[in-house]
Amino acid sequence: MKKIFTLSIAVLFAIALKAQSDGTFIGADLIVYHAKITTQSQSQPQASALAVKRGRIYAVGTDSEILSLKDNNTKLIDANGRRLIPGLNDAHTHILSERSFNYTVRWEGVPTLQRALEMLSEQAKRTPEGQWVKVIGGWSPYQFKENRFPTMDELKKAVPDRPLIVQYAYNQAFLNELAMKAFGVGTDKFPGMPGTEFEKDKEGHYTGIVHSYTFTFISLEYLVPQASFEEQVSSITNVVHELNRFGITTALDAAAASGYAQGHAPIDFLAKENRLNIRFPFIDIQFGDVSAPTMVDAEINAITRRSPISPRENIDPIMAHGHEYEGTGEMLRLVLHDHENFDKPAVIVNKDSMRLYIEEDVAKLVKKRIPFRMHISYNENITPFLDALEDVNRKTSLDGLRWSIEHAETITPENIARVKKLGGGIALDGKMALHGDGFIKTYSREKALQTPRLRLLVDSDIPLAMTTDAFRASSFNPWTNISWMITGKSVSGSEMLAKNNRLTRAEALKLFTIGPAWFEHQEDENGRIAPGYLADFALLNKDFFTISDNEIKSVSSVLTIVDGRVVFGAQEFSNLSPKLPETIPSWSPVKYFGGYYKEN
Repeated sequence: MKKIFTLSIAVLFAIALKAQSDGTFIGADLIVYHAKITTQSQSQPQASALAVKRGRIYAVGTDSEILSLKDNNTKLIDANGRRLIPGLNDAHTHILSERSFNYTVRWEGVPTLQRALEMLSEQAKRTPEGQWVKVIGGWSPYQFKENRFPTMDELKKAVPDRPLIVQYAYNQAFLNELAMKAFGVGTDKFPGMPGTEFEKDKEGHYTGIVHSYTFTFISLEYLVPQASFEEQVSSITNVVHELNRFGITTALDAAAASGYAQGHAPIDFLAKENRLNIRFPFIDIQFGDVSAPTMVDAEINAITRRSPISPRENIDPIMAHGHEYEGTGEMLRLVLHDHENFDKPAVIVNKDSMRLYIEEDVAKLVKKRIPFRMHISYNENITPFLDALEDVNRKTSLDGLRWSIEHAETITPENIARVKKLGGGIALDGKMALHGDGFIKTYSREKALQTPRLRLLVDSDIPLAMTTDAFRASSFNPWTNISWMITGKSVSGSEMLAKNNRLTRAEALKLFTIGPAWFEHQEDENGRIAPGYLADFALLNKDFFTISDNEIKSVSSVLTIVDGRVVFGAQEFSNLSPKLPETIPSWSPVKYFGGYYKEN
């Protein structure tokens, strides 16, 4: 029997060996070689080639090692010696708020006010009657060579016969006479929230300049012509294309006024057609649901009854983490929102209200195991928030539930330590890069130099990400923020960060790659070029690690890969780029100017 058993094993082994030798070698789906790869993996920090299979990286190494993994079906891309980095991950942006993106003139990256005004004038001539000329956020007067806001006379001259709104962050708006009449400025029709101020001239007439806060400007968006569903899909397609242009491969949507599930219809449409060229984790708020007593109750009802979905559930039928629910926030209650208007003193929330409502709301979320985020810009509001959270934790343990403070511009060392102890993270943003000059006027240069406390935050080893908070409060270009973190300079060229509060290039890049993955429960599969990780990466137009400091802000991608697919190509890789559908409507500013300024 023993001899028969041994003979059987030998025969089976020989059969298996023959099957392996006769079998067809199955190679990589995609190989990128001749690259300078920054892997961000300690075990293999540098490489020149990588191989992709089924949307994941499965091998990283030298050109010869990786090219040996090709077969007749492998797509080969010669990187031409360019720098390759993990795809950038924006852990706090607002894509779904841009369903009318195609209706908007984007001033992001425009170098002069003169050119910005010319763009308005050109657009006014093609905008049909019944439509508006709009500039909605993403720009700063400090980016212009002229270093100032436009005057109302300049704006009226540029757009004489169409309603015009030019919105600066969530701080102020410029309206011509047609827009003021349509909005009902000076009447009860205008959605003026507390803190809204209308400028008047010496004769007592409205100038068209309105100062206010977030909710006023969100409300105004619903008083202008709205995009059709087809135009919304086209808008989101262009938004994602613009993000891909800068090497962004994951963008966490930090909630929109129109929540899940109805508000996500354009994302669902693109996902089903395999045209969602970005991973789209999202948090949700049920902003307009008056059927529930609080926004948290409305959220619980939405995800458990009306449109059931579990935290971390992916509803994209094709792509891993393609359309994934990550919890609720960044607004838990309207009265607790402290905005981020650096042109005015900080909005300080009533401490008793903060403690009462946070204890009530977060306790519900903890019991349901729903992750949450809280928008808090100022330390004066972070302190009572953490007081309340500590009380919740004593009564009902957070028990590893992921939560974060969003923005946290002026957080102190003491509160950083408290967040870490409670297991939370901090999602910063780069608004100081765009609006820091205004912050200096309101608070002082001395305070700006330590806002936020970048060096301390990185050294604390707390879960940490840098985000854009696009598209209204700031620009969607992450390289503006990366440049600011490294050089300390804002878009005006002013010093915004003290030398001892700046980061190295490697540290800054990690805050847009490795850092954000924690906020999306993806730290073991996103942010590195390593076997098993998502095949999301970008080839850069310039070598980020060797160029001068002044060039960092002009970095972009020439080849962006998401899920192993080419989603963007420029320069020598233009022929690899998928063709975008025609932008609609035909008069769209994006069709003529693009979404981010580009020299002709």
